[in-house]
Amino acid sequence: MNESGTGTTATPVEERLRAALAARAQRVGPADLRPLRPPSGPVRFRRVPVRRAVAGVLVLAAVVALVFLTVRHEPARPVGPARSPHPPAGTPTAPVPSPVSPSTPQPSPSARQP
Repeated sequence: MNESGTGTTATPVEERLRAALAARAQRVGPADLRPLRPPSGPVRFRRVPVRRAVAGVLVLAAVVALVFLTVRHEPARPVGPARSPHPPAGTPTAPVPSPVSPSTPQPSPSARQP
């Protein structure tokens, strides 16, 4: 296995490149690096957490709306047993007058002509 961990032997080109990069890395020292300065200008606001928060709030609102609409409509209650249209025997009943429409005149028997 070679230095890269691939298990193959390095070609002459790869060996020359590695040697050149190692020599270059040895020549760089602290004096070659620029001094560390705090960033200048306005601080950039990261939008990724804001987008995730907005997406989370929208998902939560959708779930709450779904639960509200599902729970708000109560399931239909079963209908009670049917009752007889006639009262039980032995109960006095008052006669119920039949509804007569005042707008429709009723023909009298004497008004008929054969």
